[in-house]
Amino acid sequence: MRISIGNDHAGPDYKQAILKHLEAQGHTVMNHGTDTFDSVDYPDFGHPVALDVTEGRSDFGIVICGSGNGIAITVNKHQGIRAALCWTKEIAALARQHNDANIISIPARFTSIQQAVEMVDTFLATAFEGGRHANRVNKIPVCQ
Repeated sequence: MRISIGNDHAGPDYKQAILKHLEAQGHTVMNHGTDTFDSVDYPDFGHPVALDVTEGRSDFGIVICGSGNGIAITVNKHQGIRAALCWTKEIAALARQHNDANIISIPARFTSIQQAVEMVDTFLATAFEGGRHANRVNKIPVCQ
């Protein structure tokens, strides 16, 4: 699987742990995140992840910032992106099953690295259920 990851200064250690974990599983990971804790702007790292997903260079995306909100808002501005802010693996599963989310947003200041890795594993392993959920997802307007 091809996965794109991006993070701001709140998540370099999260990104590194997730990146190593995914590469050990044989996934290809495109790294758009910062490697330092110096203050940066999350949109600079979220937009490339969203573009990788929308342009087909990656199957899924992972974005990380302090609350997970700012970077989720950023990537959700892209047509075809359905980013879900997750803080438990149960929510990560529902984001895939019910919402067909294609990017997971992780709040680094509110989850542990271990939780983040577990959420990513769950997110990537969970399929969209379709059916009544597809009807709902199809009602989300695509704006240009």
